[in-house]
Amino acid sequence: RERGHLLIPIAFLLYMLLFSGATVIFSAFWAIVATIVVSMTRKSTRMTFTQILDAFSEGTRSVVSVAVACAVVGIIIGVVSLTGFGLNMANAIIQLGQSNLMLTLLLTMVTCMILGMGLPSIPAYLITATMAAPALVKLGIPPLAAHMFVFYFAMFANITPPVALASFAAAGLSGGDPMKTGLQSVKLSLAGFIVPYMFIYNTALLLIDTTPFVAIRVSITAVIGVCMIGMATEGYLFTNMNNILRILAFAGALLLITANVVQDAIGLTLLVVIVLYQRHAGKKVKQNAVPQA
Repeated sequence: RERGHLLIPIAFLLYMLLFSGATVIFSAFWAIVATIVVSMTRKSTRMTFTQILDAFSEGTRSVVSVAVACAVVGIIIGVVSLTGFGLNMANAIIQLGQSNLMLTLLLTMVTCMILGMGLPSIPAYLITATMAAPALVKLGIPPLAAHMFVFYFAMFANITPPVALASFAAAGLSGGDPMKTGLQSVKLSLAGFIVPYMFIYNTALLLIDTTPFVAIRVSITAVIGVCMIGMATEGYLFTNMNNILRILAFAGALLLITANVVQDAIGLTLLVVIVLYQRHAGKKVKQNAVPQA
């Protein structure tokens, strides 16, 4: 209640980016203006002229590292563009995939994870967007979906061995084994490996050529699908799940990837069966448990 109004500039920025047709720079400028104006509506968040100048100064300093990274990546992009390497890589991915969308997506996924090794988020995205995204766009995938796909998997290079910078940094902080930490991080983020495929097969998630009702429906089914992947990975819902239920949960999650109503119905039916069975199993476990003294 105290600072919720500060979400308004974020909503305004999303509107400008997704629906107004304005450029990113134009949208960002007016989002900054909206932030200042909205902050003035409450005394607790009202900014003085000095605070506004300090915010601009801090923002300028924080963007320096990003600007340097973009400048370095700009050299790579220039080389890739001028030599035709990016176009050749896109053509090679398509030829290896033989116009099979799923195979092309798998090859693109591996490519992005290799290209993203050891890179921060922005350089990783810029490189994969230049080299890998064009292959997906050539197959008729909407540019937004293609770029989200390559960006996601470029980021997963930070948690997938053998590089896995984020996982190794976590291992250093915790004192754990780096490789085991990397493998565990892959297991915990398994649902994230499915989400990019949802963007391709279910573009309504990105609000592309859809209606509000369909967008809400597919968002709900996508969240349920991610939860079902979590059940299948961890093997637990109310109590431990057997292997058959884990397979059913994973199959149901895959069915919920697309916007197909029939597949969604089957996936939700599997969810209901799993939940009912596990609730019954959980009650039996509690009844058979010996009370503690």
